[in-house]
Amino acid sequence: MGRSPSSRSRTDDAAVPRRNGQPRVLSRGDLRLLVLALIGEQPRHGYELMQHISTMFMQAYTPSAGTMYPLLASFEQAGWVASEEVDGRRVFRITAAGEFELKVQRSQVRLAQRRAFDRAREITKASLPAPLAAALREFKRALVHHHGRWADGEAEQVAALLSRASALINGQGDNAPSPFSTTQPD
Repeated sequence: MGRSPSSRSRTDDAAVPRRNGQPRVLSRGDLRLLVLALIGEQPRHGYELMQHISTMFMQAYTPSAGTMYPLLASFEQAGWVASEEVDGRRVFRITAAGEFELKVQRSQVRLAQRRAFDRAREITKASLPAPLAAALREFKRALVHHHGRWADGEAEQVAALLSRASALINGQGDNAPSPFSTTQPD
């Protein structure tokens, strides 16, 4: 007999975080830790925090204002952040209590950052076009089989090809200067 979502244990939720049948981008509590850590780095406004999180996930996930601002309000209520109006925006800065909370939660913050990084990689890999995913697997296999035996100039040639591929992905095409020389020195 199947279990209803409400009868699942917390460990089940942690093992396979899901929302509306889709895997969750963040584990429970991770957004709270990530946002507090970002404010701990420097004062920030809500939209800036949403953009930082979005960048972390290569725009595959952006927290909504309906998620971010109540979270920031809860930080203010807890005394972890204080806000002030600066140039028409509400800027949040960490308080001594917030710094203490970050210190207490340091290992949890690092784990949340690691999970966010790993999840961003998963999202990116899952969204790769099939030919590119196959080419990347082939490249990784070639690196393993090459086993670090590089002939003179070979690493530079491969690096130049990868730089050109990066330029193409970034919309710079063949006009982008290569940071590596593909010619051998005289």
